[in-house]
Amino acid sequence: MNQPTTSSSTSALAGIEKATLLERDHHPISRKQISPNAVRVLYKLAEAGHHGFLVGGGVRDLLLGKSPKDFDIATDASPEQLKSLFRNARIIGRRFKIIHLRFGREIIEVTTFRAPHDTENKIADNVPRRRIQNQDSAHSTAGMILRDNVYGNIDEDALRRDFTINALYYTIDKFRILDFSTGLEDLESKQIRMIGDPAERYKEDPVRMLRAIRFAAKLGFSIEEKTEKPIDELAHLLESISTARLFDETIKLMAGGHAVKTFELLRRYRPGMYLFAPTFRALEKISGPPSKLVDLALENTDSRLAAGKSVTPAFLFAALLWPVLQLRLQSLQSNEANQHQLFQQAAQEVLMEQIQYTAVPKRFTIATKEIWDLQSRLMRDNRRSIDGAFNHPRFRAAYDFLLLREDAGEDLGGRGAWWTEYQIGATKQDIKHVNSDGEVPKKRRRRRKPKPKPAA
Repeated sequence: MNQPTTSSSTSALAGIEKATLLERDHHPISRKQISPNAVRVLYKLAEAGHHGFLVGGGVRDLLLGKSPKDFDIATDASPEQLKSLFRNARIIGRRFKIIHLRFGREIIEVTTFRAPHDTENKIADNVPRRRIQNQDSAHSTAGMILRDNVYGNIDEDALRRDFTINALYYTIDKFRILDFSTGLEDLESKQIRMIGDPAERYKEDPVRMLRAIRFAAKLGFSIEEKTEKPIDELAHLLESISTARLFDETIKLMAGGHAVKTFELLRRYRPGMYLFAPTFRALEKISGPPSKLVDLALENTDSRLAAGKSVTPAFLFAALLWPVLQLRLQSLQSNEANQHQLFQQAAQEVLMEQIQYTAVPKRFTIATKEIWDLQSRLMRDNRRSIDGAFNHPRFRAAYDFLLLREDAGEDLGGRGAWWTEYQIGATKQDIKHVNSDGEVPKKRRRRRKPKPKPAA
């Protein structure tokens, strides 16, 4: 097996003189703002004779006055050296090897400086991927990188990163920031700019088109003209990306706290059709409450995340696919058909269609379907249905979805308020029967049978 090549400690810093240096008194980043675990990793690398730098989104966000979600590190140490140095190190990935250092619930991601990949090692599309598993560098005939484990120096590593604002390095040596491109300028002008030729970089990894959209939404930046131009033309390259990876990217896009803006950009740019084609097509045909519900669900998602609450993909897909489900139900309507069977068929078809774009895990599709299924059960008045719905594991999500439907303008006869009152005041024991008006009658006194008289 070929061993990935790596540079010596000295040569790994070759090209560092090309960087624009921002001294400590000219930037706002303090070690106190950085994860203590990341700081420890940087110092341990230095003690072992290696060079380590905080890089990417962590540096970018700190410069923008934001709290980073993750702290990533780039170093001249190879994955094998990192594995020897850190007992908690785990090598992740084959196409692009990275090291995960786990500290309790926090993971510090560490990568070795990358060098330019071998553009001559082209692999035909019909070649099994197992044939290239021992190669350090390879890409498809279309230009997509299949293997990328050739290591170089910090200058080369910077040019291998995607956007200029993600190619900023912070060093504990004098606490300086290094900029090998125009990252600092682009932060100032609020632009997403690709490093290198945008078309070629998108061909190397088509997911970069989605990343450009995600960062534009997250940061409120514009996509620089040359970076933006090839996006619609090359959107079809996303067909070569596994649906499992596209699901992961979808969650990053929609559960990052900026779902409203992200969805707007996904509708504007063609790559969005490779994630949500059924939803976008449905929104062109349907308006009113189903369309409004999508908007409200996205706003609700952002609000929950801003408040530190969690968001489940099942609820998100239940909302995004609701207009699709309504159209499918309309197309299947029949006076003679069993309505429950029609619903089950429509729900299954809608979810199976979405899976063709993003491989939504089964645990989420089941939960999404249950949220939908509970909508009709929440409208029923008999005690058995009420008890069954209230005790269902998905009740809370289904109840929230019911409220969204009402907020979107759907007339549900005040059922959302009824369920709210039921949870606040009434208990299951209080309810013997619920009449058609949704009112809970007063309890009747229970009549006991008289005890039989003892035999004389």
